[in-house]
Amino acid sequence: MTIQQAKQRFGIIGVSSAIDRAIERALRVSPTDLSVLITGESGTGKEAMPQIIHSNSTRKHSGYIAVNCGAIPEGTIDSELFGHEKGSFTGAHDTRKGYFEVADGGTIFLDEVAELPVSTQVRLLRVLETGEFMKVGSSKVQKTDVRIVAATNVDIPEAIRREKFREDLFYRLNTVPIHIPPLRERKDDIHLLFRKFASDFADKYRMPAVRLSPEAVRILEDHRWPGNIRQLKNITEQLSVIESERDITAEILLKYLPTYQASKVPTLYSASSGSDLSEREILYKVLFEMKGEVNDLKKLVMEILKNGSDSIDPMDFQKLYSQSKTSIAPTSAPDDDYEYEIHPAVRVTHPNDIEDSEVVEESLSIEEKEKELIKKALEKYKGRRKNAASELGISERTLYRKIKEYDLS
Repeated sequence: MTIQQAKQRFGIIGVSSAIDRAIERALRVSPTDLSVLITGESGTGKEAMPQIIHSNSTRKHSGYIAVNCGAIPEGTIDSELFGHEKGSFTGAHDTRKGYFEVADGGTIFLDEVAELPVSTQVRLLRVLETGEFMKVGSSKVQKTDVRIVAATNVDIPEAIRREKFREDLFYRLNTVPIHIPPLRERKDDIHLLFRKFASDFADKYRMPAVRLSPEAVRILEDHRWPGNIRQLKNITEQLSVIESERDITAEILLKYLPTYQASKVPTLYSASSGSDLSEREILYKVLFEMKGEVNDLKKLVMEILKNGSDSIDPMDFQKLYSQSKTSIAPTSAPDDDYEYEIHPAVRVTHPNDIEDSEVVEESLSIEEKEKELIKKALEKYKGRRKNAASELGISERTLYRKIKEYDLS
């Protein structure tokens, strides 16, 4: 089978060299039994590659099963893949064959393989290494001859670093890697895909196909398409159904292209750096930031009081404020009439009462702060743990454990 024949058979549209290289690699690896890992963003069409591989292999007359690992609940994934014995768990009324037993001699496509639980990854690794598996609730080892093709849109090396994916399984699956490029790297294919989808929807809804003006084509090709082909197809369908005009101008198209703006809400730490933090580490970061803000506030208040005036000109206050790194913000700012809020925890005293040696540092013990917060929440809600847990932003189970740990019962 040639690249062009593969495109025609499996409905792959595109003239970019990147997609041609991916198809060529799939055709070359098809006659072997090597494991293949297909990577690429969501919506790029990764599911076509395992079909090309299976249909051009010696296993093409045997079974082909596509499994969406992310759609199967964690509690039943082992049963789905490897089967189970009668009575092995609640609801197991009969012995059941798993996908690896049913597809013996054929191919299994594991889509979103990075969503597999770590315990299931261990079982999968054994299948790749020895071709052996055991049903849930059984001690009998069974053999299977299955070719595995996996796909994911997750950054596997990052998942390995976070201990969400086994490194040895990655090397087993990644014997032959195939990368599907995102749509923004296939600009020459974007208008071709749009025309194909427009024609399909015209037949489906029995109406003339929509057409793009030259300016609209340019906008379409310059868009980033975070949802890739899936997003392009959805927008084409919207235009086909909603718009009465069949000639789509740039102004019309822009109404259907979403604009993604980064949030301007400040955060204490980035999502990437904080994704692995425990509750205690997050609390420590919050307290550390609060400590810095309180110290800055104290310095600012001292500067104000050292001016020796009971009434501070708003412009002088603004000047001092701009020189410090504090989070004091104007509550209103019409023209020059400024009102400033000082955190209620800051107590303003007379300059004579302030020691030159600055302030006494309060305890920043994580345990003490955490204990104090829990006590206050429990007192506020009169011992109702569910409400206290909601106030603290933790689960009721975690709160119960903390109460026992700090002996707050």
